[in-house]
Amino acid sequence: MGDPKRARKRYETPGHPWKADRLATELHLLGEYGLRNKKELWTAETILRKIRAQARSLFVLTGEKRVQEERRLISRLYKMGLVDEDATADNVLQLTVRDILERRLQTIVFKLGYAKSIYQARQLITHGHVYVGDNKVRSPSYHVMRGEESLIRVAIPIEAK
Repeated sequence: MGDPKRARKRYETPGHPWKADRLATELHLLGEYGLRNKKELWTAETILRKIRAQARSLFVLTGEKRVQEERRLISRLYKMGLVDEDATADNVLQLTVRDILERRLQTIVFKLGYAKSIYQARQLITHGHVYVGDNKVRSPSYHVMRGEESLIRVAIPIEAK
């Protein structure tokens, strides 16, 4: 069962830890998206790996079962904001880790212009100044669903003198 106080890992580490080209790519992504550590990157890679595995499993199916499962996967990814409504399983296989990282709250707050840098966006979120709808979100890794972009707002309290 496991200890209820100890959360299960949500990521898988790379198979070979010291490949120079992978390390350079990871370091570039950490800086570009303002990630705190490689665990955040590995979490995004694990999410992508699971989505791609579901898409690959569709190619084994035939007939109505495949159409139904593919429609279900595409609708879920459409709600997540990763693919278009008329996407296919081939489009799902073309997703990259950048597509996952672009949907993080930290990245979207920066792209909307609420923060001057990706690091300031992270600070605003962790300090509790960012709201999605009526809910205060303090997790920079929050995955922003389609339609929630317009609900994001930053409310910085005015200090009294």
